[in-house]
Amino acid sequence: MPGPDAPTGGPIVVVGIGADGWDGLSPAARRVIEAADVLRGSARQLGLVPDDVPAQRVPWPSPMGPALAALSGTHPGSQVVVLASGDPMLSGVGASLVRLHGPGAVRVLPHPSSVSLACARMGWPVEEVAVVSVVGRGLELVAPHVTPGRRLLVLGSDGATPGEVAALCTRLGYGASRITALAQLGGPAEHVLTCTAADWPHGVVDPLAVTAVEAVADAGTVPLPTVPGLPDAAFEDDGQLTKREVRAVTLAQLVPLPGQLLWDVGAGAGSIAIEWMRTHPSCRAIAVESHPDRAGRIARNAARLGVPGLRVVEGRAPETLAGLPAPDAVFVGGGATTPSLLETCWAALPAGGRLVVNAVTVESEAVLAGWFARVGGELVRIGVQRAQPVGSFTGWRPAMPVTVFSVVR
Repeated sequence: MPGPDAPTGGPIVVVGIGADGWDGLSPAARRVIEAADVLRGSARQLGLVPDDVPAQRVPWPSPMGPALAALSGTHPGSQVVVLASGDPMLSGVGASLVRLHGPGAVRVLPHPSSVSLACARMGWPVEEVAVVSVVGRGLELVAPHVTPGRRLLVLGSDGATPGEVAALCTRLGYGASRITALAQLGGPAEHVLTCTAADWPHGVVDPLAVTAVEAVADAGTVPLPTVPGLPDAAFEDDGQLTKREVRAVTLAQLVPLPGQLLWDVGAGAGSIAIEWMRTHPSCRAIAVESHPDRAGRIARNAARLGVPGLRVVEGRAPETLAGLPAPDAVFVGGGATTPSLLETCWAALPAGGRLVVNAVTVESEAVLAGWFARVGGELVRIGVQRAQPVGSFTGWRPAMPVTVFSVVR
């Protein structure tokens, strides 16, 4: 049933249309467009509809966000049909309209998506392909998906995307990767450009292009997984870095789950927050750091390692925690002795939220022992030793032990 704000002419109908235009539409989709009072879409999409269709044609303004939000009341009494590229529910205007007006106020007639068409041309099973949209978002989101043998499709907003993806792959040590730009898929002007990333010769291509990547690592490239425990060398740091082995244990205790938010308090190099976000594209994190140089370093690490959406808050905790979105998990990598810090973090967590605190000093351990006695949880001490030369032999050099306190609220 239409939502309370739906126009009296009926729900908003969203029709997917491809590069093949009117000829590629189903009879049902054509009938919906022919019966419309108002057609909304880009100038290009509106131009795909024959001139004898009588509906009023209204192109989207720029930016189009406010127009989408107000659409239910913009054309009272009229049947509104919105034209969208391909599948409107795949990073498209259909998903935006449903989110704004509710599923009952929107009816969607999808067309084959650019992802389906690209996989059909490449001969790739859709379920084996990673899809990354960089429309309005940082290209660095592609980085975590570029691993040996991976196939991915990158959805961009203009014709510069294939060249930018090729340059990114080359910087990551995947210059041997095969890059394919598939333009105007399904239409009469469909064409394909392909080359290795390092040798990509094309500048700006057709804006209606999907970029396909078959990732091939260059000799000597060390792949970076999305599971916790990246090499320490992957991070720019000034010594304030949770080391690899301890980081892996810490993230296991934090339990990254899709869609959840982490506070990384006293973030240092940002390694915990960055690895939290790398576990799933929907994971979010806020890195809180009081040192300006370190805050800048966190942002650089996040961009280089493929999570440009990491929010960096410069300031001293616990004061700067006020007003932040409520977390699902909190990590405190240092400063357990700071007055009220752990109390503030604990109070911010919902039922089922996780608090993990690392300590290397006797004073911090005493604080954690008190919390362990008070609220339970787990106390684990981690000792790591690395083999190093001792004269002409090899011996074990221990790192400082780390005590990890973890508890579920």
